[in-house]
Amino acid sequence: MADQGADQPATQPREEAHDLHGNSPAAWTAVIIVLIAFTVGAIAMVLGPNWLLFWISVAIAVVGALTGKVMQLLGFGVPTDDRH
Repeated sequence: MADQGADQPATQPREEAHDLHGNSPAAWTAVIIVLIAFTVGAIAMVLGPNWLLFWISVAIAVVGALTGKVMQLLGFGVPTDDRH
C-alpha cells in the first residue's frame, strides 16, 4: 500500500514576525535586569529617599538595556526579516 502523503511536499507553517514579538533570550534577559532595577529604585524611594541607591538602580537599568542589545547583536534576539 502506497503512502498517500508521499507526493505532497512536507511544509512547515512559516512563523510570522508578530508571532515572535520579544520572545527571545535577549529580550527576557533585558526585561529581568530592568525589572530588578525598577524594584531597587522603588525600594530606594521608600527608604528615605536614598539617592545613592536610586542612581545605582538607574545604572542597572541602563546596563539591562545594553545587555539586551548586545545579546541581540550576538544572535540571541528575534531574527529580523530584511525584506520590506
